[in-house]
Amino acid sequence: MASTKTANYTDEMLLRILDMYEKGGNEAIPDIAQAFNKSERSIRSKLVREGVYVASPKSNKAKREDGPSKKDLLNELEAIAPFGVNGFMGATKEAIASVIAFVKAAQA
Repeated sequence: MASTKTANYTDEMLLRILDMYEKGGNEAIPDIAQAFNKSERSIRSKLVREGVYVASPKSNKAKREDGPSKKDLLNELEAIAPFGVNGFMGATKEAIASVIAFVKAAQA
């Protein structure tokens, strides 16, 4: 017995989806999904299969904060502290800077 597969999208639906996508781009995908009672993933997949989907550019990583690196801070702390700094490798830059300020204040 041969099974027939029911299409998820009719030709009319596809034309309307493509038109809506052309007008709204990737920002329109949630609206398209709601209009056709489909998931956003389903709509996006259909657009990919049709060869019209253009992926959104990935966001750039957060820019690093200017200032000394953690290694520089640890070197500075090692130079002024009367104790070893190996245990500070997992500390944040802010925490290391606080310890440096504390040691400098204590030495003054």
